[in-house]
Amino acid sequence: MTIIKNELEQTPTLVVVMPVYEDTEASTRLFREIGRLFGRNAYIVAVDDGSVMAPLSPSSITEAGVPGVVLTLRRNVGHQQAITVGLHYAAEQHTSVPRTVIMDSDGEDRPESIIELLRILDAGSADIVVAQRKSRQETAAFKTFYFFYKQIFKLLSGKKISFGNFMAMNSFALRRITAMQELWTHVAGCALSSRLRLHYLPLDRGARYAGSSKMSFVSLALHGFRGLMVFADNVMVRVGIFCTMLGILSILGGLTAIGLKISGFATPGWFSIALGILTLFFFQTGAITLMTLLLTGVAKTGGINLLDYRQYIEKVTHA
Repeated sequence: MTIIKNELEQTPTLVVVMPVYEDTEASTRLFREIGRLFGRNAYIVAVDDGSVMAPLSPSSITEAGVPGVVLTLRRNVGHQQAITVGLHYAAEQHTSVPRTVIMDSDGEDRPESIIELLRILDAGSADIVVAQRKSRQETAAFKTFYFFYKQIFKLLSGKKISFGNFMAMNSFALRRITAMQELWTHVAGCALSSRLRLHYLPLDRGARYAGSSKMSFVSLALHGFRGLMVFADNVMVRVGIFCTMLGILSILGGLTAIGLKISGFATPGWFSIALGILTLFFFQTGAITLMTLLLTGVAKTGGINLLDYRQYIEKVTHA
C-alpha cells in the first residue's frame, strides 16, 4: 500500500466517508459544497472503488478547500465494501474525531442535510442518525419493488428497514460497527443490527449532479437481499418455523384423508392422490426445516473473522 502525502493533516471535527466509482464530475462538485459548508472542519475520505475510466484525483478535494484523502482500491468491490474500507480507515486514522458521516458522492445525498443530521446527533439522544426519504424521484417500477422489498424484509427478519447509507454517527458507534463482520455485507443492515440508538430523520432526496447511476436493477436487487444476509439467523429460524407449521398441517391433512377413507366419503382414486401429495409435502418441508436449523446452528457458533481493510487499498493519497 503506497502512501503519498501532500501536506500536514489537521484535526477536523467531522469525517465524511463516501464511495466514488467513475463519477469524478459529480464528486468534485460535492467536495466544493462540503468545503463551502464546513471548510477545514470537515475531512473527506473518498474511496475510489477501482475506477478505470475516470480515477479520482486528490486535487479535486484540494481545490474545494477542505482536507481529505483518496483511498484507491485495487479493484472494484461495490459501494458497501468501499464504504466499509473508508469507515475502517476513519476509525483507525481519526480516533479523535467525534462525528462521522456516510454519504453517496453523486449529490442525491444533499450536503445541506448533513447539518440536520449533525444537529440531532449532537443532541446526544442517538448514536446514529439515519436519513429516511421524504420524497423520491425514482421510477414507478423502483418504488413498487422497494415497497415489496420492505414487506419481505420485515416478514423474514422481523426488522423494519427504511433507510440507506446516508447517516451520521458518533465515535462510539463508529468503533462498534467497524468491529462487526456484518458491515462488509450491508451498511444499513449492520447499523440496524448493532443495537445502537438510532434516530430516523425524514429528508428530501436531491438530484444527481452529473452523469447517471451505475446501479442496475439486478445490482439493486442483490444489494437489497444482501441486507437480509445480515439477519440470516432470524431468517432461517422464521423459515424453519413456517416449514414446521406446514409440516404439521400436512400431517393433519393426511389424518383427515385417512378418516374420510375409513368413513367411506372418499371418491375412487382421491385418497391415494391426496395422501401421496401430503406425504411428499411433509418430507419436503421436514428436509427444509432440518437444513435451516443446521444452518442456524452454524451461524450462531461461527467465529468472528474480521477482514483487514488494508488488503483492499492500492494507494492512499492525501490532499
